[in-house]
Amino acid sequence: MESTRQQKINALIQQDLGVIFQMESRNVLGSGAMITVTKVEVSRDLTSAHVFLSLFATDDKEILMKQIKRKQVVFRTMLAKKVRHQLRTVPELLFKLDDSLDYAENIDSLLKKG
Repeated sequence: MESTRQQKINALIQQDLGVIFQMESRNVLGSGAMITVTKVEVSRDLTSAHVFLSLFATDDKEILMKQIKRKQVVFRTMLAKKVRHQLRTVPELLFKLDDSLDYAENIDSLLKKG
């Protein structure tokens, strides 16, 4: 069960990272892919945050995820600049691929076939 503080920090990080990916992903990653932050889960001690991303308009999602993970420090620094007045320390960002939309799309196509 998440505390109210965790929920607020989840929402803050999700919103600010969404803006960062929207505005800066082309500059940092050199990719025209659309990156959406679907969910953020901050640990109880607020030291780490699991960030779930949906990737669109890309040929290979795994390669893009590796690039994002390599640039984790850059994204954390950008986030720190945005939330410096709300958070004392910025949690470590652990990026994960959220494939729930792909899964739902696959189920939908299977239902249409059958």
